[in-house]
Amino acid sequence: MYDWMVSKSAGGSHSFGLGTPGAISPKTGLMKNSNTQCLNGRRVKEDLEKLLGRTIEIQNDANCFAMAEAMQGAGKGYPLVFGVIMGTGCGGGIVHDGKVITGPQAITGEWGHMTIDPDGPDCWCGSKGCVERYISGGGLAERHLALHGQPVAAEHIVEAYRAGDERAVTTMTGFFEAFGRAMANLVNILDPDVIVLGGGLSNVDELYSEGIRRVEKFVFSDSFETPIVRNTLGDSAGVIGAAHIGI
Repeated sequence: MYDWMVSKSAGGSHSFGLGTPGAISPKTGLMKNSNTQCLNGRRVKEDLEKLLGRTIEIQNDANCFAMAEAMQGAGKGYPLVFGVIMGTGCGGGIVHDGKVITGPQAITGEWGHMTIDPDGPDCWCGSKGCVERYISGGGLAERHLALHGQPVAAEHIVEAYRAGDERAVTTMTGFFEAFGRAMANLVNILDPDVIVLGGGLSNVDELYSEGIRRVEKFVFSDSFETPIVRNTLGDSAGVIGAAHIGI
């Protein structure tokens, strides 16, 4: 549920950085937008500070991922990094010149809840046809079930696709198309220097060939130059990013 790390500053003091799904509302101080829905409406930061007996810095887990990859991973050396998580859900974070951008509503980078089909499936957030309902692990499995009536886990759909299974090919073709449209929307708005993919589905090798070709098709430009790369820090990225925000 949480990524956390204690960090030691140059002066010798310690602080505590924590990454969590969702974000702390600047308006209410309560957790919002977490796909771990039991956290929403709770005073997570306040409660943890009481429990731990110290002030903490808390950030969205995708922001922690983006920070880690920007500072030490695949995005190192790029001024504007967009970090994308394609796992249980879909999230994103933006780091510019070593700083996480959060925005006045603490929703910067919430790429997973852009609507790409207003007539699409219901999302837990209350909208329809969100990116997360198509290209997260759960979304991929749901699309396969809706298309073919087969309850199959995402990793097995990918395996079947590679083996040439006709139903899996249909599902994955839709997956790559949704990835292309969603990522192109992001590029058209932000035009980042690099996009770093994380989460379980970032290990689908075909994203870096077939997926990128779909992005290129939809980007509003005469060329597509933005690198879309796999993360290098793996499952450690969240805690590394939490350490950076905790300094």
